[in-house]
Amino acid sequence: MKTIKIYALSFAFLFSAGFVSCEAVKNTNNTQRGVAIGAASGAVIGGVLGNNLGKGGNTALGAIIGGAVGGAVGGVIGNRMDKQARKIEQTLPGAEVERVGEGIKLTLGENSVNFDLNKSSLTSKAKANLDRLVPVFNEYPDTNIQIFGYTDSSGADDYNLKLSEQRAESVKSYLAGKGLSSSRFTTIGKGEADPIASNDTKEGMSKNRRVEFAITANEKMIEDAQKEAKQ
Repeated sequence: MKTIKIYALSFAFLFSAGFVSCEAVKNTNNTQRGVAIGAASGAVIGGVLGNNLGKGGNTALGAIIGGAVGGAVGGVIGNRMDKQARKIEQTLPGAEVERVGEGIKLTLGENSVNFDLNKSSLTSKAKANLDRLVPVFNEYPDTNIQIFGYTDSSGADDYNLKLSEQRAESVKSYLAGKGLSSSRFTTIGKGEADPIASNDTKEGMSKNRRVEFAITANEKMIEDAQKEAKQ
């Protein structure tokens, strides 16, 4: 995705020793990636990056980078996120799963999670696909999950923003209704912001109507990773 490539180039410029490209981040799948991120940035710089990437409002990528712990602890967390990312890919092939730093960016487009026209109600197809994610989220309970709702550019800005908020909340409510702790989830509506494709075509607009997840370590995972890193 274009946006991710731009961020990867920024990382390479700032931390040439650690980041080369988005594909390098996405395709590595071991604990060393987290260590490299920690050595290159650390939690403080990760927070600055998260703030810069999320200007004008949080983004999934900004939430992940901003929550980076870094160092050996980040390496342990990265290893756990590798396993969860693989499980999500196996469980929901239609989803776009990206391993970024110490977290997971999960994008659910209209092919996996969709809504009734101009409404926030989930379709039966969307519910079925979210059902597939529930066992994975249960298997890896020590994560925080931010849900970002997006629309295309059709319609008024205020309407799109409200609709995206309602749709993100619908996803949260559905997952919580399946037994997942609602305290793990936060929702953010982004409206037509951060398009990943051109809104000048129907295909592009379809891609922009999406839900993104930022999956990051909660306090328990961080504490457990700190203990493991010391062993």
